[in-house]
Amino acid sequence: MKIVFATNNSHKLTEIRQILGQQIEVLSLSDIGCHADIPETADTLEGNALQKAQYVCDHYHISCFADDTGLEVDALNGEPGIYSARYAGEGHDSEANMQKLLSKLGDNNNRNARFRTIIALLLVKDGEVEQHLFEGSVEGTIIREHRGTTGFGYDPIFQPDGYDTTFAEMGLEAKNKISHRAKAVEQLAEFFKNEHNPT
Repeated sequence: MKIVFATNNSHKLTEIRQILGQQIEVLSLSDIGCHADIPETADTLEGNALQKAQYVCDHYHISCFADDTGLEVDALNGEPGIYSARYAGEGHDSEANMQKLLSKLGDNNNRNARFRTIIALLLVKDGEVEQHLFEGSVEGTIIREHRGTTGFGYDPIFQPDGYDTTFAEMGLEAKNKISHRAKAVEQLAEFFKNEHNPT
């Protein structure tokens, strides 16, 4: 089965393809010739994920899924949330985003945070479109300094609960066992498995 993942983020594609394995061929936006800057103007993760998937579905008439992920920091009332990728500006600069977050947190001892991923799946079947949503989250702590070199985004300053390493220190394989995106994708994979092997 082929399906489009509405992203050109190579890190996300690698993670998703690794988790889904061989059962699904995951195409990127560039694989289908889509180079549009798909808008993300909703005020929730669910809304943004649906907006991206809907764009591909409407323009290319193909089954598609899209994700939106936010880092929610308790002491900052859930910031950066839907603005996680562009927290410090439209340049999607991970280093600048982390610096802004650490600066806003300052010496605050409440470092509780979570990553939350929503996957919106639009499945084209017999001319109809089915909509499904999957959610994954992981609780953790924002540490005070960068640690680790793998991963992307806020990984060097996010330490998941129960671990003494950041996402950026544990490597992709270990991260994929516990991450927010992994949990959401596992639900997606389970859905596809049940679709192909109905009981």
